[in-house]
Amino acid sequence: MNCQNSRLVLASGSPRRRELLTRMGYTFETCSPDVDEHIPGHARDVVRTLAERKARAAAKGRDSGIVIAADTLVSLDGAALGKPASRDDARRMLHELSGREHEVFTGVCVIDCASGREESRVARTGVRFRALTDREIDGYVATGEPMDKAGAYAIQGGAGAFVESLDGSFENVMGFPVDVAGELLAGFGLSPDRE
Repeated sequence: MNCQNSRLVLASGSPRRRELLTRMGYTFETCSPDVDEHIPGHARDVVRTLAERKARAAAKGRDSGIVIAADTLVSLDGAALGKPASRDDARRMLHELSGREHEVFTGVCVIDCASGREESRVARTGVRFRALTDREIDGYVATGEPMDKAGAYAIQGGAGAFVESLDGSFENVMGFPVDVAGELLAGFGLSPDRE
């Protein structure tokens, strides 16, 4: 983990989170803290706990700056769908999501390293997929895109065509709810470097 003394640190290796925080107008450094991500429980609680673990790990040993971390899970019928372990696992997940509504939860945690103040919130978005054919699922899995995504899909990528309806933040489904992140950062006195 390589975190230097900058005003804002994004505790994530996710290119999507980097892109969204950049789009929000912030200048920041990134680091990828190594935390145990195996936690039982409801997705809403798990993402909050993991975001807090990541933020605390990145804040450890720092005496200044603000750390922001996030974690995202897809939940179907109360069961969390993380990143697929294999192409077959990705196919299984997409078959389960086909024609159904699921929830996407993202926990966001912000820590002020100087004061130790910490706040976290969870965003929820409901997503309904249209019915998918085996051919569509196989074609999408063959692109490789699902392999590092919670629930085996990227809404901003090829899976955008699968979405029938959305109830909540699109960016939350990408893994970083910009509305929640912006409110938390503002509460810690941080505003975008450019608007």
